[in-house]
Amino acid sequence: MSSVYRIGDFAKRVGRSPSTIRRWEAEGKITVRRSPSGQRYFDESDVAAVLAPGFTRDDRKIVVYCRVSSAGQRADLACQVEAMEAFCLARGLAVDEWVREVGGGMDLTRPKMLAVMADVKAGRVATLVVAHKDRLTRFGYDYLAHEAETAGCEILVANQESLSPREEMVQDLLAIVDTFSGRLHGLRRYEKQLKVADLTEVSS
Repeated sequence: MSSVYRIGDFAKRVGRSPSTIRRWEAEGKITVRRSPSGQRYFDESDVAAVLAPGFTRDDRKIVVYCRVSSAGQRADLACQVEAMEAFCLARGLAVDEWVREVGGGMDLTRPKMLAVMADVKAGRVATLVVAHKDRLTRFGYDYLAHEAETAGCEILVANQESLSPREEMVQDLLAIVDTFSGRLHGLRRYEKQLKVADLTEVSS
């Protein structure tokens, strides 16, 4: 008896994401059968059709982005890449581009991250894979995910928190405190200047 797959299992079987399968359906590249309850289902003939050489595949890239905060974490970066290789292999993802970057999670001007997001916005990336959300950015992930979704790109998060070093979070939190401390100091100095100006005006 032929195996029957739901969309998630079928996506893994052909090395794509469920969102890609849905897009293929919308584009008419595949014919989807549905059960009486309305659920999509596939069998081995569908797998063979998608894996056949003549099938029109998505020509956009699958990109894996790996990041650590400092040069002293090169070993952590290598472990992150190795773990993501295993993750992509298990998911059947044929990765087109591996991006490795050293830079803080709060720095949204990281050159390689900006280059990846530029490709995403230009419609050149089908799937962007990261170990954890904070590997892409410490704050503002939802905005980047929205930009990716708008461009038809799926951000696939492996949710491997062990690849997000705790010391990085401490460094980022200290950076936030330092930033706001500087602003608070500036406000206090501004308040003093205002008071001096008021006293000068009153005395004159």
